[in-house]
Amino acid sequence: MDTPAEDVLAGVGPRLRALRRARNATLAALATETGLTASTLSRLENGKLRPTLEQLLPLARAHGVPLDDLVAAPPTGDPRVHLRPVRRSGLVLVPLTRRPGGIQAYKVIYPPAGQVSTTKRQTHEGYGWFYVLDGHVRFVLAEEEYLLGAGEAVEFDARVPHWIGSAESRPAEVLVLVGPQGEHPHVTPVGR
Repeated sequence: MDTPAEDVLAGVGPRLRALRRARNATLAALATETGLTASTLSRLENGKLRPTLEQLLPLARAHGVPLDDLVAAPPTGDPRVHLRPVRRSGLVLVPLTRRPGGIQAYKVIYPPAGQVSTTKRQTHEGYGWFYVLDGHVRFVLAEEEYLLGAGEAVEFDARVPHWIGSAESRPAEVLVLVGPQGEHPHVTPVGR
């Protein structure tokens, strides 16, 4: 019979894999970032190696999550959601989901137009969906460009080259859902 500690540690591998994949990071890139070997990272993700604190601390820093999230620490009893914004590539990302894998939700704040360091289009596995909360967003998908305002939503295959940014001299706020390949966010109309 597994002890509670073994149960907690058994879930670390899948959480580590999901965090790495959500960042589109390779094992080699994460190894460089953390100082751990790619082999060690692979064994941790596959549950073949029991994680130590010395391994989990740099992984938590690299993924921008609290250590408690890696080990699925029991809730403190406080029902409030404590959002921890992360700055990446000039964006402010606020993770809204706490479980690894599946569809992930983020609030993303795009800096004002003109303050963006790159408009390079990206691709990655999965499916994307976003909803403009505030401001105006410039969305480039393949060779098409769209201007979206508050209340508008987009759904797209993330393997198609794309770029999202504020279209104004002020930040734009967007709710983003990203799902693994084949998993689409489903929107169901209410009141029908």
